[in-house]
Amino acid sequence: MTQWSGRAEDARIRAELAASSSRFESERAQVMIDGFVAQAMELGIAPEPLRARTFSGAEVKTDKVGWYIRKNKSIAVGTDGGYYQLTVPGGSGLMDRLRGVRLKATPPPLVVGRGGRDGETGDLSEFLDRVLDQKR
Repeated sequence: MTQWSGRAEDARIRAELAASSSRFESERAQVMIDGFVAQAMELGIAPEPLRARTFSGAEVKTDKVGWYIRKNKSIAVGTDGGYYQLTVPGGSGLMDRLRGVRLKATPPPLVVGRGGRDGETGDLSEFLDRVLDQKR
């Protein structure tokens, strides 16, 4: 085995471990989100139609309803248990605003805003609790 193949193997192993860790984190976060959705429904916290912002700043409707969990409305949890980032590609034209966008859920993190620069970072549980506290 050459030095290069050893390094490549080490890199492959590190990538597999990181992916496994990320999947485990998302599974734990999804359990929290599922509990949140059940509690929000039980408490009667009404979901609302979710809106997204395009990269150019235009607000567009989406095909989902749920609860915004960030104050700036850039992340939401749908009634379907999906974790949605609400900044989407697209122009600022009238057709984009009328047609809206189809959201795809992303794997949820345990820490919201990790690596972000806007200052609203924290444990997912804190963001979910803030929504639930509105009705408690």
